[in-house]
Amino acid sequence: MILLYKVLITLLYPFLIIVIYVRKLLKKEDAYRFKEKIFVSNFNTFHKNKSKLVWFHAASIGEFKSIIPILNQLNKDKNNIKFLITTTTLSSGNLARIELQKFDNVTHRYLPLDIPFLIEKFLLSWKPDKIFLVDSEIWPNLIFKAKNKKIPIALINARLTQKSFDRWVMFPHSAKKIFNIFDLCICSNTQTKEFLEKLGAKNIFFKGNIKFISQNENEKNKINDKIILPKRFWFAASTHRDEDIVCLKTHLRLKEKFNDIITIIAPRHIERSREIKSLSSKLNLNAQIVNKDQIISQGKEIIIINYFGALNDFFKYAKSVFIGKSMIKKLEKEGGQNPIEAAKLNCKIYHGPYIYNFKQIYEILEMNSISKKINSYEELSENLIKDLENPSKLNDKTPESLEKLSKKTLDDTMILLNKFLFNDVK
Repeated sequence: MILLYKVLITLLYPFLIIVIYVRKLLKKEDAYRFKEKIFVSNFNTFHKNKSKLVWFHAASIGEFKSIIPILNQLNKDKNNIKFLITTTTLSSGNLARIELQKFDNVTHRYLPLDIPFLIEKFLLSWKPDKIFLVDSEIWPNLIFKAKNKKIPIALINARLTQKSFDRWVMFPHSAKKIFNIFDLCICSNTQTKEFLEKLGAKNIFFKGNIKFISQNENEKNKINDKIILPKRFWFAASTHRDEDIVCLKTHLRLKEKFNDIITIIAPRHIERSREIKSLSSKLNLNAQIVNKDQIISQGKEIIIINYFGALNDFFKYAKSVFIGKSMIKKLEKEGGQNPIEAAKLNCKIYHGPYIYNFKQIYEILEMNSISKKINSYEELSENLIKDLENPSKLNDKTPESLEKLSKKTLDDTMILLNKFLFNDVK
């Protein structure tokens, strides 16, 4: 199975180059740096061997954000470490460009495709001392190449769904070979811990989901206070296609009660902004696409956020928030977006029934009366009306239980990471 994967992925290389170029034309890849994924000549390597280089691979926005507190913590200890951060998606790359400016020892690159010779050259060029794969990023060629070069590799905030596990157990011999290579596995939930044990991994720990610490406490003081928001509004964050109509129908229902209501929508993929504006126009709703540092115009009903890194700016002021990727039936087994940042900034959170990726997190939030499941725009409207009738903030402060959980997760995770980085896990 492993040999077949290596042969097939290598044979597909020319086709994958075409795919990346097409994605670039569709503006789904970085217009200038997309070649980092497919050509050795574009790796743009610079690393002096005098300092230890630690490589984190975090595919998308959620995974990227989750490692920022870890970078902060490691830098506090002045360990003379350089960091390489790789991501896969355009959105995470754009966010990395903003977030990593505060670090002088962190470099961002896009992860090359898992083609044997690309990975070989990438490892030879960067020469990482330790590797962390975040969440569910299992790339066989990368893992085997790391083993061959005797580079310790860890899986952090590991997450395996039932669907993924069922696929792996179809090839038990290959699965054991791959997962046994990891020197350390820190899981995001107890189910993944059980799955990894069955797949032959070792040194497996569950210390909590690090996405609970994805909000750096200092970020609360860095939120853009120049944003001028309307008196009465609600916020829909990280929406996906088919959820926009839910938000707009909710707006129409709220408008019957509050003629000054404003709906602010931040789509998960900002390239859909014009699509949402067009949909708004069909419903006779006056919409505005807002870019960074742009003022919200008078007389607009629907505000569509068209820039990266905006969520916290609005979470700070929002009383009520809907978190997307949760109302789409076809995403039943992969639904949900990270609600932690909204929770820590004291929002009342609403979500649909499809939250598979964040089920355990939502259970904790629901126990603390922070989140609530809704099944339709009618239910969402009814709850928002109650919230909007109360002018005060729903939550005066972040629940103490979340603060304690965040601190414990970070502390416990750092103990394992420091042992892996400096003492090695035995």
